[in-house]
Amino acid sequence: MLAQYASGLSRVALVAGLALAGLFAQGAQARTVEDTKAAGTIRIGIQGDNCPWGCINSSGAADGYDADMGNAFAKFLGVKAEFVPLAVANRIPALTTDKVDVLFATMGITAERAKSMQYSVPYAANQISVVGPKDVDMSTPESLKGHVFGVPRAAAQDTALTALAPEGTEIRRFDDDAATIQALLSGQVEGVGGNQFYITRIEQAAPGKFENKLPLTALYNGVGTRLGEADWNESVNGFLTEFMKTDEFKAIYNKWMHMDPPELPASIEGVQFTVQK
Repeated sequence: MLAQYASGLSRVALVAGLALAGLFAQGAQARTVEDTKAAGTIRIGIQGDNCPWGCINSSGAADGYDADMGNAFAKFLGVKAEFVPLAVANRIPALTTDKVDVLFATMGITAERAKSMQYSVPYAANQISVVGPKDVDMSTPESLKGHVFGVPRAAAQDTALTALAPEGTEIRRFDDDAATIQALLSGQVEGVGGNQFYITRIEQAAPGKFENKLPLTALYNGVGTRLGEADWNESVNGFLTEFMKTDEFKAIYNKWMHMDPPELPASIEGVQFTVQK
């Protein structure tokens, strides 16, 4: 009986050891900066449906602010950019499972996300607001009660609206920005939590019907790399520190944001912009 028990423990230990070894092996497969330079291509995660931040245009090419910034980073490394379009909820999983090398994907900087990925210094600002009908009062948190809102699942506006909305507010979660906007236009929801460019997209589809109602939070976007990978973090920060001083950066910001680059914060509570060694 004892021999059988010991044998069973050995088998369990062997299986656990193999599983653990598999996890280490999987982690070891993540590409380094030098691996990427040797390959000649960097895999950049980008949103596929959220221009002017990031999207895939009618020609099938990556477009938007994040695409231009990603291309500039690829040039900085001396490689070609290969863009991988991602839904909001798939951004961090794609990074942590080595489907992409970095995320230029409208990654609003939050302390919660910083537990799962490494942020760079900020390279863009983004105002998050409630968007709703012009003839409906949604100007205060209390006025949201009894209304139905849509948000992209796991996005910054999901977190912000969930925290602010009083009891009696219904929040429906959708796969991405396009689905959230469509839910508003089709009447599935009365309002949405959106970034600063939602209103432009909504206005194009339904002129004169909706407006920004209630500011939720101001976010700053950072480039995402994997936790503990100092080579990627240092490369991205080195690129941004120099590139954001250039006229080329100012031109990209003006092209997509229709404004000069704002002053970006040197620190954000609960977030480290560099890998801590």
